[in-house]
Amino acid sequence: MNADYQDFKYKELTDILVDNKVIVEIKASKRLVEENEAQLLNYLKATDIEVGLLLNFGTEPEVKRKAFDNTRK
Repeated sequence: MNADYQDFKYKELTDILVDNKVIVEIKASKRLVEENEAQLLNYLKATDIEVGLLLNFGTEPEVKRKAFDNTRK
C-alpha cells in the first residue's frame, strides 16, 4: 500500500489489503487497545481507502470496523 502525506511518499505494509478497498489489520493479543485502532485510522487517513477491519485472535476474539470519509481529507 502506498500513501502520501504532505508531499512525502512512503510505503507502509498492511496485514491484508482486499481489492484495494478494505484494509485488514490482524492482531493476536489479550485485547485490542487504542493504539491498534489509531494505527488503522492512520492507514485510512493516509490512503484513498475508506474502510478498515481490525481483527484480534487473542483470548477473546474481537472484530472492529472503522470507516473514514475521504471527503474529509
